[in-house]
Amino acid sequence: MPIDATIAPLATCANIHVQSKKRLIETLAQTFEQAYEGIDKNTLFDKLVERERLGSTGIGSGIAIPHCRFDTQGRTLCACLTLDEPIDFDAHDNKPVEVVFAMLVPLDANDAHLENLAQVAATMGNADNIALFKKATGDESLHQALSDVEPPLI
Repeated sequence: MPIDATIAPLATCANIHVQSKKRLIETLAQTFEQAYEGIDKNTLFDKLVERERLGSTGIGSGIAIPHCRFDTQGRTLCACLTLDEPIDFDAHDNKPVEVVFAMLVPLDANDAHLENLAQVAATMGNADNIALFKKATGDESLHQALSDVEPPLI
């Protein structure tokens, strides 16, 4: 699936400033609400926090992939943020996070969700891709970088 089908241009934000994991999750929820119709930031914030309580979605090497099931009208929705300063995200390698790729999957998602998550993790684990995302100087260039990565995100 082309990235343009899952991530709206308004859902890419480059070099944002947040000082904590909680503020980052609030910013993610607000980003989803602004980018996609029918998303309530307060409900989404609660769902993302609930998921983080199960275990950090910080996958290491400065990357986090927050995700949860949500009423998305049957679509997978994504957002990507890069941070101007890395923050603690309770990642398993204890490294602060600076690139965040978030996914909302339909409530009834099954194997496809796991496949998409695995593909995103593999793409985010590629140092060349991460360097490309970090180089993005604005929201549009970050969205373009997401479209240009190999292998495609989802």
